[in-house]
Amino acid sequence: MKLRDIYAQPGKTFSVEFFPPKEEAGMQRLFAEVQELSKLNPAFCSVTYGAGGSSRGPTLEIVKRLHDEAELEVMCHVTLVNQPRSQVHDVLRYLHDNEIENIIALGGDPPADTSGNWAPHPEGYHHSRELVEAARTMHEGWFSIAVAGFPETHPRAISRDFDLRYAKEKVDAGADVIVTQLFFDNDDYYRYADDLRAMGVDVPIVPGMLPIQSADQCRRFTTMCGAKIPPRLDELLTSVENDPEAAVELGIEYASEQCQALLDYGVPGFHFYSLNRSRSVAAIYENLKLQTLAAAV
Repeated sequence: MKLRDIYAQPGKTFSVEFFPPKEEAGMQRLFAEVQELSKLNPAFCSVTYGAGGSSRGPTLEIVKRLHDEAELEVMCHVTLVNQPRSQVHDVLRYLHDNEIENIIALGGDPPADTSGNWAPHPEGYHHSRELVEAARTMHEGWFSIAVAGFPETHPRAISRDFDLRYAKEKVDAGADVIVTQLFFDNDDYYRYADDLRAMGVDVPIVPGMLPIQSADQCRRFTTMCGAKIPPRLDELLTSVENDPEAAVELGIEYASEQCQALLDYGVPGFHFYSLNRSRSVAAIYENLKLQTLAAAV
């Protein structure tokens, strides 16, 4: 089912993101976690690309297995950094041929050997908006397309206003849904969504939620993506610095609190960055009684 049709149904849409493991043992663990999360009946799952498109092969393998073996709807990450257009088109062709109809069009992270400097491939797309336009026209409109949104502004954006206008450009180019970067202060999401609505953006703006697994990991992730840690959460993280179990429980409690307030605001659902672990997502799902909300999806 296409993203645009999934989000057109009543209820709150619950979806989950995975990343490709580097080893076979990690792949086996991933699909054990997928089996657990499948019991929650997510509307779809997504699979990430590595920096610079480095995990292309494993990403496509997992996407195909999720679709064929786990019988889940899938949204594949498609990035453009460090890749010629021909390679991007090969990915889109593979997805079409394997009946994968949902993608999220992204600029992508630069390869590790570039010191974090993002630069388009000389024979590639320069902006994710261009990827949206290309995917929209390929294979007679086969793909339904998501794009990324940044409640705290994209780290490379020249200004917040520029970032908001670019989000609208991606929607105008054909994106069906915006999935946001992680955030820990709901006010950032409220302001972002309200500003986009005022600009005429009417597609679903889905909050991307990261259940905290450890204090160190949370701090690394927020530094990498340009998100902030609110003072209250910073104090809580400090209190579980050396207690992994308490950190996981904190993550469940904090995300459940965030999600409940977002539900009250009226979000269309949640996209959980699972880090290939089912425990926290399942606990948040139960805390919010999402099974009732997702039943209509």
